[in-house]
Parts: sequence; structure tokens; C-alpha cells
Amino acid sequence: MSTPQPPMPQQAAAAPNWQAAPGTSYTSPIPVTRTHLGHALSSEWTKIKSVRSTMWTLGIFLLLVIGIGFLVAAQTQDSDFSDVPYTVPAFFGLILGQICLITLGVLVVSSEYGTGMIRTTFTASPQRHRVLAAKLIIFFAVAYVVSAFAIGLVGLVTAGLHDSSSPVSWGGSVIKGALYVSLLGVLSLAVGSMLRHSAGAITTMLGVVLVPAILPEFLLLTDSMRSIGEKMLDYNAPSSLATIFQLDGESGGGGAQLGLLVGVTAAAIAGAFLLLERRDV
Repeated sequence: MSTPQPPMPQQAAAAPNWQAAPGTSYTSPIPVTRTHLGHALSSEWTKIKSVRSTMWTLGIFLLLVIGIGFLVAAQTQDSDFSDVPYTVPAFFGLILGQICLITLGVLVVSSEYGTGMIRTTFTASPQRHRVLAAKLIIFFAVAYVVSAFAIGLVGLVTAGLHDSSSPVSWGGSVIKGALYVSLLGVLSLAVGSMLRHSAGAITTMLGVVLVPAILPEFLLLTDSMRSIGEKMLDYNAPSSLATIFQLDGESGGGGAQLGLLVGVTAAAIAGAFLLLERRDV
């Protein structure tokens, strides 16, 4: 004998109808804000300051520039700065330290491609050009501030170690030296965006920095290639920094070297933006 079924409960009250009435517009209770470059800048600043690679590379950069600079400054005398600025000891640290900024510039963009997080980034910000622009701005600002601080600190300590004041102004070497190594990092970021591979982009940038510094020694051996070797000798990264720090005996130098680097960096950035919009992730 079957047991009687309990009476069915009464139907719950109908759920409220959120559909807007005809002739009216629906207004979401969630505030909607139009996105702009400031949001992308805030996002990229959060990224660059929260990853360990930034702290490691910038820490090693400061250790090289300031540490080597202090060691060199301790071995100098007043007469050594009769025709060069007090920031010259920082030059020797920048020769190695620039590799840190090159590496960091590549990792800022290529690490997201390696982990696949770039898809999340572009989903949150479909305007890809805005993301790349924010990366370039934030990285350049961080690299320039850190570089100028390191060079300026070495200059201040070196000036404090010597009683006589150098007749050579060293403020320009701080500005130009920091600008040069920061632009190398920005160039690396653009190359990393185009290649999308950390090892490949870092290797490419090391070739850009090292090959022009080594190859001229062989090109100068032949008369037909001598002119090319002399140009490469004048415009490679170590020689450019030496000119900026007036080690070549010319005051206020480095403008031509900076101009060339600005042009190359601008071309690489244009290529990075062009490929970013044409390729899938």
C-alpha cells in the first residue's frame, strides 16, 4: 500500500523581473569607469615592483655601479679630476651594470609571454598599444631614476674625497649617462616585445652591445673596412659612455651617440607596436 504523498508546497513568489520596461534604459548599479592610460600605468607599476626579478637586477645594478665606483674613487687623487668630472668612477660600474638594465628590459615583457599571463593582461586591457606604452613609460622611469641616483651618489662621494673642486661640471654626465643606459633598457624591452622570447632577446641585445665593441679591432686591420671600424669604435656602447663621461678629452660630448641610440630605439619601438597589433597571442 503506497504512502500518501505530502502536499506540494505553494509556488514561491515569482522572482523580480530585472528587465527594463519598454521605453526605458537599464542603469547598472555597478559604477562603470572609462579606462585610460593611467590604469595601465598603475597596473604595470604594480607588476614591476612586485616581481623578484626587478629587485634582483636593480640590486645588482646598484651594487656594480656604486660598489665599483667607490673602489675606483678610493684610488684616485685630486689631480685625476683636472679635466674629467667626479662621476668618472661610475663609468667603470656602468660598463657592467648596463647588462642588468638590458636583462630587466627584456624580462618586463617577455616573461609574460613565457608564462602565458600576457593573455590575461590583454583580456583585462584589450587596447594592446596602451599596455606596451605603459610598460615602456614605467620601465624608463624606474631605470632612469635608479641610474641617475647611482651615478650621482658616486659623484658626490668622489667629490667629498677630494679637497679641491674639479673645474669640470659633472651634472651633465649624470643626466646623459642615466639616459643612455635607460634607453638601452627601453631598446631591450622593444626587442623583447618583438621576439617574445627571453633568451633570444637577451642574446640579441648582448650582441648589439658587445659585437660593435669587439669587431672594430679586426676591421681596422684592413684599409677597405677601416672607415666602418672607426665608426663602430666611436658609437659602440662602451665608447659612447666614455664620451659622455668626457674620457676622450672633449667637454659636453655624447650628443651624437645619444642621438643615434634615440633613433634606433624609436625604430624598435615602432616595430614593436606594429607587430603587437598584427600578431596573435
